[in-house]
Amino acid sequence: QLQLVESGGRLVQPGGSLRLSCAASDFTFKYYNIGWFRQAEGKEREGVSYIDENRNTFYGNSVKGRFLISRDSATNTVYLQMNSLKSEDTGVYYCAATGADHPNFWDKKELYEYWGQGTQVTVSA
Repeated sequence: QLQLVESGGRLVQPGGSLRLSCAASDFTFKYYNIGWFRQAEGKEREGVSYIDENRNTFYGNSVKGRFLISRDSATNTVYLQMNSLKSEDTGVYYCAATGADHPNFWDKKELYEYWGQGTQVTVSA
């Protein structure tokens, strides 16, 4: 059972930056495709970004050009660098892992088998 732990969320001012981390419990992590999702209060969980085992990446339209996803197989960690943060980026951020290879559906939460517990990001002055 793959376990995922997110960290790095906090309160940040608009225009600021944060780097979220998603650490996995074992080395098989490198064979999984990883998605970052977020959920604002009262809203559906939405896909933010995705990276496959070959480091191909996808981004949601609302974060393109501002967020950057990367992975480090040596430490079993996926990162989400978030720049130029806006109030609408506020929410709980989750990482998720899937063994399925369906990049066209990367933003569908039903695709993912494993989820972390989430980390809160609040963008506010």
